[in-house]
Parts: sequence; C-alpha cells; structure tokens
Amino acid sequence: MFKTNGLNEIVISEFQKIIYDYYKQYGRKFPFRMKISPYYVLISEIMLQQTQTSRVSKRFLDFIKAFPDFQSLANASINDVLKKWQGLGYNRRALALKEIAKRIVNDFQGVLPETVDILKTFPQIGLNTASSIITFAFNKPSYFIETNIRRVYIYFFFFGKDNIDDRDILKILKKTIDLHNPRKWYYALMDYGVMLKKNHPELHKKSKHYKKQSSFKGSNRQLRGLLIKLLLEKKSITQEELIKELNIPKNKLINIINQLEKEGFLKKEEKEISIIK
Repeated sequence: MFKTNGLNEIVISEFQKIIYDYYKQYGRKFPFRMKISPYYVLISEIMLQQTQTSRVSKRFLDFIKAFPDFQSLANASINDVLKKWQGLGYNRRALALKEIAKRIVNDFQGVLPETVDILKTFPQIGLNTASSIITFAFNKPSYFIETNIRRVYIYFFFFGKDNIDDRDILKILKKTIDLHNPRKWYYALMDYGVMLKKNHPELHKKSKHYKKQSSFKGSNRQLRGLLIKLLLEKKSITQEELIKELNIPKNKLINIINQLEKEGFLKKEEKEISIIK
C-alpha cells in the first residue's frame, strides 16, 4: 500500500492498526510500565541504555526500593548507588543518575522538568533519551528512534533497501505517531520491533547507523566493571593486589584507575584505592 499510494491516511491508519493489534495481544509487561511516574521513567530510561529489558526489570525494582525518590537518590553515597547498580554495566550511568537527582532536588524543587531542552543538559541524556522521558513520563508527543523502533520502520517502509538514514525514518515516524497516546504507541512500536528481531534478525544491518559491537571480553569496559565490583566487595585495595586479582599489565591498570578517579568513581590515599563515599 505504501509503495503504491504513498503515506496517505489509509496507509497510516492500517500501519497503526497492525502495530496496536499486535500490542494488544502480545504487549510486554515490565514493572516500569505498570506504575508510571517521572522518577520511575527517568531511572528505567537510563538503565535501558544499551541494556536488555530482562536485566533491567529486576534491577529496577531493587533500585527504586533502595532509592524511592529523587531526594533519597541525591542523598545516597556513591558506594551504595554502585552496589545497587551492579549487573547493569556502564557504571557511569549510575553516577549520572545520582548527579541528575541532585540537580533536580537543588534546581527544580524535586520535580522532573518537562522539556527536552532542559533534560538534554543533564549527564547521560541526549536527544533520544530526553524525548523518550518526555513521552513515557508525561505522555507528551516527541520523536525518537531506538533499535526496535528502527526495525519497525525499516520493515514497513524501507524493506529491501540498504544504508537507511535515521533522518528518513524520522520523517515517516513524525507522520505516523499516535498524538493522542504517544506513550502507548511507542511501547507498541518497541514490542513489535522485538518480534521482528526474532523473525528478521538482519533488519538492523540495513541501517546507515549500524555498527558491529566490539568484543566485551578483555575490553577496558569489562576491566572497569571488574575493578569497581572488586572495590565494592573489599572496600579498599592496593594497586599490587589489583594487578594480581585482575591479571592485567600494570600500565593498563594505572590508566584505568586514573580514568575512574577523574570520573569521580574512586579515590587514592597513599597505597589504598577505594570507592568514593
């Protein structure tokens, strides 16, 4: 229909019906979808960056139990926040959440701002994440693309093409969004995209923005995570002990330690290294 008639009202209506019919029958249930609040949405959206929903669900519940609101998260120690974050990876996101909570408490009277431009000034929040927060927290229309949404639009509107630019997808996305209930629409799009991932695993490679993920094993990202996990368990440790525990060259370890210290994760006191309180 799209190839024959273009993006007219009939095509848009049929597209929305297909997506919503699937969602009605197969829509996924997650704790961060069941009870929606601006705080819960912010936490879940940062957690979901580059992390599977199955891993996020359990960690999300543990995290909001420990830190139920912006104030408690802002007041928490870095050590406690990182402990609750373990298993999600990309620990910088945990530090970012604590910093965001502090800003919201100090500068916005504990209320999450409702504009993309303000949210983009917070750490770890770019245009896509800011837009998704606005939609999921406040049910306001916004325009963003993530992996599963991209699959849906490639499948329906660019099937058979390669090197597809997100800017071209956005043009169609803006015309097909459900303006009355954008939250439900994006949930439905993402769930349909998950199904497409199973049945058409090649779709994401059609995107101009596709990049093959580098190996995690032996990467700096893995070593950073192992080092932080070790420090959370032992509270403090010497550089020599870290070299033995992680079995990596001294120069590489020093670079990682210096980087983590610069980012605000840890501190060095004489020979001891520990997580900042």
